[in-house]
Amino acid sequence: MVNSAARINLAKALEAEARALGFAACGFASAAEDPVRAKRLEEWLGEGHHGSMEWMKTRLHHRRSPQDLWPEAKSVIALGMSYAPALDPMALEDAKSRARISVYAQGKDYHDVVKKRLKALARWLVAEEPEAEVKVFVDTAPVMEKPLGEAAGIGWQGKHTNLVSPDHGSWLFLGAIYTTLDLEVAEPHRDQCGSCRACLDACPTGAFPGPYQLDARRCISYLTIEHKGPIAEEFREALGNRIYGCDDCLAVCPWNKFAQEAQGMREFLPRAELTAPRLAELLALDDAGFRALFSGSPVKRIGRDRFVRNCLYAAGNSAESGLLDQVTALTNDPDPVVADAAQWARARLTPSL
Repeated sequence: MVNSAARINLAKALEAEARALGFAACGFASAAEDPVRAKRLEEWLGEGHHGSMEWMKTRLHHRRSPQDLWPEAKSVIALGMSYAPALDPMALEDAKSRARISVYAQGKDYHDVVKKRLKALARWLVAEEPEAEVKVFVDTAPVMEKPLGEAAGIGWQGKHTNLVSPDHGSWLFLGAIYTTLDLEVAEPHRDQCGSCRACLDACPTGAFPGPYQLDARRCISYLTIEHKGPIAEEFREALGNRIYGCDDCLAVCPWNKFAQEAQGMREFLPRAELTAPRLAELLALDDAGFRALFSGSPVKRIGRDRFVRNCLYAAGNSAESGLLDQVTALTNDPDPVVADAAQWARARLTPSL
């Protein structure tokens, strides 16, 4: 692209095509390095807040900027797809015999859905601008989607470190297209959190050392999804009945009042069997049953053993004596982490003499 008018027209056409494909937000940022953004990432890693997610550190040189991953890139198309829920994510907080699965994991795996639409948008762009080269990313590459989304003007990183949109609240799946085109970039979105600290105060495990800081080692999403061993006892009670992820810091964000239930994206509608599953049924899952239940779901990636480990912590927090036989049986599970979780849960459910 050479002249400014042509760049602006292409940006408008891109936004229109993105919305036609189901993206709720679209913006443009430079692919060049932002020293402030890179420094924050280095500090976060230096403090060990990434926990066991070593890939964050080993690919630091690629995460610093889009051009460090792909030197030919000039612009980033940052995109957001809404998954705003129809139901209150906190509604099951006191339903101790039921399990809570994060909103984003109750429908089809967003990696597949978003990537398919990103590829369609990339094909459209190349058809419009044949000289363009493109690469698409959604969550599995060393790409800093949240700060790039802020730089592209589609939202700002809130005090919970997630992107917040003034139109869609905290409920956005993020993706990015890197391109060799020199697009008209946006102004970074200004922070609109103000004095609010609802997200910080809502965290059950105190995972926020301060505003805009997350210690993943204390985060329930990290503990239930990324962490592979036994979860430290200091966090087990705080897990409550959360068995995959946690929505608390997102759900309490006041900006969600502007978010509407995701429309036109049937893939993100919750599957009935995942909205309020019974712990008793989940504890009975063997590997084959787990794979069948979570086919096409992001939950499948953690495997049966880690999943049942999480369910056992929830069982231990449930005060449901009817789960004791199942829990006791799992103390002999071949996986030592599952057996350890079962022993803890059995002790919690066994009446004191």
